[in-house]
Amino acid sequence: MSHRAGNTGPHTLAFVESPVQLLNVLEWAHAHEHTGGAGLTLVVLSPIDPMTRGQLRRMAELAREDGHEVRWEEARGGTAAPFQTIGGLTGLLRRADRVVLGDPFSRYVQLLLTITRARELVVVDDGTATMEFVAQLAKGERLVRWHRKGGRPGPRDLVFAPVSSAARRRLTPSDRRTVEIFSSMPMEETPDGIKVTPNTFAWTRDRFGPPRITKGADMVGTSLVETGVVDGDRYLEAVRSLAKAHGATRYFAHRRESTEKLHRLAVETGLEIVRPDLPLELIARRGPIGRTILSFPSTVVHTLPLALSGTEVRVAVCDIDPAWLTENASPRAQGFLSGVTGTARDVHRLQAVGPVQPA
Repeated sequence: MSHRAGNTGPHTLAFVESPVQLLNVLEWAHAHEHTGGAGLTLVVLSPIDPMTRGQLRRMAELAREDGHEVRWEEARGGTAAPFQTIGGLTGLLRRADRVVLGDPFSRYVQLLLTITRARELVVVDDGTATMEFVAQLAKGERLVRWHRKGGRPGPRDLVFAPVSSAARRRLTPSDRRTVEIFSSMPMEETPDGIKVTPNTFAWTRDRFGPPRITKGADMVGTSLVETGVVDGDRYLEAVRSLAKAHGATRYFAHRRESTEKLHRLAVETGLEIVRPDLPLELIARRGPIGRTILSFPSTVVHTLPLALSGTEVRVAVCDIDPAWLTENASPRAQGFLSGVTGTARDVHRLQAVGPVQPA
């Protein structure tokens, strides 16, 4: 059955910038099929990073197979691209009854929110960012990603502040607008009037698997080094120790991990580096996958147990030792990462590993 909208414009318009955001829109549509999740047009605001683009193209194929319309926008292809993209989407935005977005911190999405007249806004899970977004909205704080928090706003932040404030107002429920958060993450405090719907990864389980399970362990990479939170040498030492302790043989790279770091990991740890062509939830569900999946604090410690529900796979999470943090890490980094681990359900917690050298 086709879910394409007619000439009057789509009933629902979704904006995604990452493969996991696109996956979570498909999960949302699957969960809302009986309430109008159909009639969905997915707009991919394509990033420049080749790994992310590759995964997004594979996810777009899956969305089309499900009958959804996909618009691929080269949203960052030069200085004029944002203006052309926003200009081309204005008509669709004005006609949409419902707007679904993957990242409320995205400046692109915040700009698009100032144009829409939709009476329903939905934020689908962008992992740990969703936890932070909900907490900031509840407290009426400005929207800032957790690993950037603590620094003073830069010139671009100040120029963009009015747009960001307008977006935050749009994302606050009112008489004219409902706001839903579709998430697999735990919410400590939910702003008044916001509807929270759990993402159980039912679409993923229906579409893939169950996987063949191997005897060994697999490891999940993180981009905490690339975002300046964790020291590269300490991270490598932790990966080596963890892999040795648990007999891990494969390392599933995060799409934002640098080629140089991955090459060094392969040489110094002996792990097979795997660059997945789909989000890890789908890779794990498709299999083969290790009986134990080792991870540092990240979104997957919440999502993998859901995607692998009913299998014998165990997800084990290793805490980040405070000694691994860089001098530039946000003051909130340690508490936030501990919270990501501490709130995860159905995971086995491991102590921080590796020799910690004196400061």
